[in-house]
Amino acid sequence: MTDKTTTGGSKSTGPNDSDAGGSEPIWQRDFPYEAAAEDDVTRREFARYLVAGAGVMAAGNVGIAAWTQLRKINTGEPREIVSLDSVAVGDTYLFKYPTEADPAILVRLEDREVYAFSQKCTHLGCVVYFESEEGRWHCPCHEGNFDTRTGDVISGPPPRPLGRIDVELRGDTIWALGYQP
Repeated sequence: MTDKTTTGGSKSTGPNDSDAGGSEPIWQRDFPYEAAAEDDVTRREFARYLVAGAGVMAAGNVGIAAWTQLRKINTGEPREIVSLDSVAVGDTYLFKYPTEADPAILVRLEDREVYAFSQKCTHLGCVVYFESEEGRWHCPCHEGNFDTRTGDVISGPPPRPLGRIDVELRGDTIWALGYQP
């Protein structure tokens, strides 16, 4: 590669200078600067890099999708939540299940009828609470509503039901048995 940069002015005999000696075109004389690596990547090589980059991104997406499908979701271990006497009929009780980072809520509807769900709305993760006068779980962020007994979506933007926590009464104690997202 020849150095085509100039340190001084160039001689020009007029505006219609042509390639008289076959040395260089007029535009190169007017713009004499060259990058050191401008000839290193051709269009074909750029297209190869572009396709390779897209392939790497696609493989990454496949890997992430496989990981989300194959990972084990913590469904929780059976454990005691609260005594039945601590929750009045029609009241709720907040607890953490299946881990200490997962908020959950339990409602006692009848003397021996209790239901528990994840407290995170399935729309954007806002906190749901029980509206006893309406008989439903409510998410105030985007007005999502869920059925009290099943957690199914009644109205609003949530795409799926609340995560259900299986509960059982053992004597006068409420136990969580497992989590079903």
